[in-house]
Parts: sequence; C-alpha cells; structure tokens
Amino acid sequence: MEIHQITDKKMVPMNLLLLADPNQQIVENYLGDGYCYGAYQRGNLIGVYVLIKKSSGIAEIANIAVQPDRQNEGIGRKLIEHAIGEAKNLGFEHIEIGTGNSSIGQLALYQKCGFHMQTIIKDFFTDNYDEPIEENGITCRDMIRLSKQLT
Repeated sequence: MEIHQITDKKMVPMNLLLLADPNQQIVENYLGDGYCYGAYQRGNLIGVYVLIKKSSGIAEIANIAVQPDRQNEGIGRKLIEHAIGEAKNLGFEHIEIGTGNSSIGQLALYQKCGFHMQTIIKDFFTDNYDEPIEENGITCRDMIRLSKQLT
C-alpha cells in the first residue's frame, strides 16, 4: 500500500470522504484548509484522510475513510499512523481527531493508536447535520474529541 498527498483538487475522492462525514459543505470547507492523502493498492484508491492545521501547534485529522469492502483490514490504522508522521514532519506538537458517540469501532481504533479522550461536544451532530446519523443501533448526537501528543 502506498499513501501520498492528492494535490489535484479534482482528484479528491468526495464520495469516499462523504462516507465519514455526510455534510458536503463541511467537507469542502476543511478540504480548502487541509492536505488530502490517498492510500492506494495496485493503483486503486482504498482509503483517504484529510489533515488540517487547527492552531499553531495542533493538527487535526478532519476526515478518514476506507472503502467499505476494504474495512477491517488495518488500512485505517495505517492511515492514522501516516497522519501522525505527517503531523510530526510538519512540526505539530499535538494531533486531534473527533468522532461520534455512536462510532464504537473508530473510538477503539483511535485509542489503540495512542489518542486519549479530551472533550465531548454535546449535540454536535444533531445541531450541525440535517439528517439523523445512526451507527451500531445508536443515534449519533455528540462529538468525542481525542488527542495525542507528538513531542
């Protein structure tokens, strides 16, 4: 698997990014501020993430997604590890990621990758998304913010 930056905005896989964040306007907003990276295997895009500068010393993985038929193969972990390396290379001291309260698999993965829970933003998803989001039989309401120290 190869991971490299997607510099041509026309090549950004919006359909894949929308799997992780169904609000296209929000995705377009952070794409304008960030770096998009794609994971490829035999020339096929299998995963993607967007890394943004949140503040002077803090990067954020604003989106991470893996093709549905390739999930549970360790690709998400490799994308996170790559994002951590990129954030270090760019001189950031911390990296953050946010996910929904209903995203049980993602919460486990992020903690296995060394992230620690920091805050909960109550009603983030119900306040910012027109359509309800449901995962694992749970309504997604709150955003859980996690962070990892890089230095």
